[in-house]
Amino acid sequence: MEKVITCFLPASHTGDIQPTILALKQTECVNQIFVIGKESAKDATNWIVSDNFASTNTLKQIAAKVETEFTLLYTKTLPLEPGHNCLERMIQICMDSNAGMVYSDYYEKKDEKLMPHPVIEYQDGSLRDDFNFGSLMLFKTSALKEAVARMDSNFQFAGWYDLRLKVSQHHKLVHIPELLYSEVELDTRKSGEKLFDYVDPKNRDLQIEMEQACTSHLKDVGAWLAPKFKAIKFNEESFPCEASVIIPVKNRVKTIGDAITSVLAQKTDFPFNLIIVDNFSTDGTSELIHSVAKTDIRVIHIIPERKDLGIGGCWNVAVAHPLCGKFAIQLDSDDLYIDGSVIKKVVSAFYEQNCAMLVGSYKMVNFRLEEIPPGLIDHKEWTPDNGRNNALRINGLGAPRAFYTPVIRSIKVPNVSYGEDYALGLNISREYQIGRIYEPLYLCRRWEENSDASLDVNKMNTLNFYKDKIRTLEFWARQKYVKSGQPV
Repeated sequence: MEKVITCFLPASHTGDIQPTILALKQTECVNQIFVIGKESAKDATNWIVSDNFASTNTLKQIAAKVETEFTLLYTKTLPLEPGHNCLERMIQICMDSNAGMVYSDYYEKKDEKLMPHPVIEYQDGSLRDDFNFGSLMLFKTSALKEAVARMDSNFQFAGWYDLRLKVSQHHKLVHIPELLYSEVELDTRKSGEKLFDYVDPKNRDLQIEMEQACTSHLKDVGAWLAPKFKAIKFNEESFPCEASVIIPVKNRVKTIGDAITSVLAQKTDFPFNLIIVDNFSTDGTSELIHSVAKTDIRVIHIIPERKDLGIGGCWNVAVAHPLCGKFAIQLDSDDLYIDGSVIKKVVSAFYEQNCAMLVGSYKMVNFRLEEIPPGLIDHKEWTPDNGRNNALRINGLGAPRAFYTPVIRSIKVPNVSYGEDYALGLNISREYQIGRIYEPLYLCRRWEENSDASLDVNKMNTLNFYKDKIRTLEFWARQKYVKSGQPV
């Protein structure tokens, strides 16, 4: 077979890279192998000097070196084991589909055991910078060179992200649903422990670059929204009270009492209530809510007529209730407000920022309410001018969330139990400003009964695919919105 692939992989100071080099050299279609590292090895002629494998400078050096039809990037320093005819299969699919890049499912090697790790299809809305392509990707060299030629920002961290976005603008990124290689996995944390990596303060410089790359991409493809927003007149409708706290709940007898207490302890100079949508609990939750509702008229205990409601459906029931206030404020049944001033702060922020939705900040705590890393989650990546564009890149908008009730009533919340709040926020932000409070408003409990505490790869893929689909639908809607002239 012709030697049509040039390979690039990061250097390692542990010696782990040598088995990968040997495995690639034994593949007939590989022409050259380049190693990328901080300083050149004396005996390595194919060496690219770079401080960061993911930088724009590195990618430009890669593009300048490649003369073969295909370019292979391996992003790990741990050993790669190509499967039987792995690279030949990638070449075949790339040529048959006329793709700019192909990637595949793979095996994870943990404790000498091979575990299948499927990945998901790429969509227009697969804009998360942590989208998992696996560690082995084959590019059509012409597509890679064309994309690199259009890179006009010198990123230290976001070069690879910028590359795949630019390739996707003119070419398909094709998923091969076959286990084509094996890699070693050292990140053995549970899914719930990985969720907040992107808001860790130590990653802030990286996040700023990722936002810049995503914003540039959205402008290139006609999905970027200028900072123009519809104004809201809060006095056009009358409501039975100023605010309602909404808690959908099912089987949370261990935590719902604390949540209710934290709401009823709020101090305001306006009337508010608490609407709890009890989705047919069977563990004593219903009885606990009922006992509190008998003693406090502010507590509205709703058991839906339907039994097919997710969290989003429960929200629709709550905001449609005739006793729902002007502002609907979220609280999860696991969590509790940080003090007695939260509702008042949220309502004041709506008027001050003239927003249709408001997102606060929170502290991560364990079941005993002791702070745990990363501590404060404030989502400072949301800026007034560009937050709604950057929202297409991140996997959530933060919490607690609150809504101007007429707006949420008009949109409807997706009847699902994952991503419903994200879909709603993206939709609202297309036309309206989303306000922010950067100080902590509630304590977010992380414990073994959190719905996302420990998910296997197939469940995570299902959830990630759904959020990518949400982003894709919003991406298309924004392209249409931009073409219409962004009516405001």
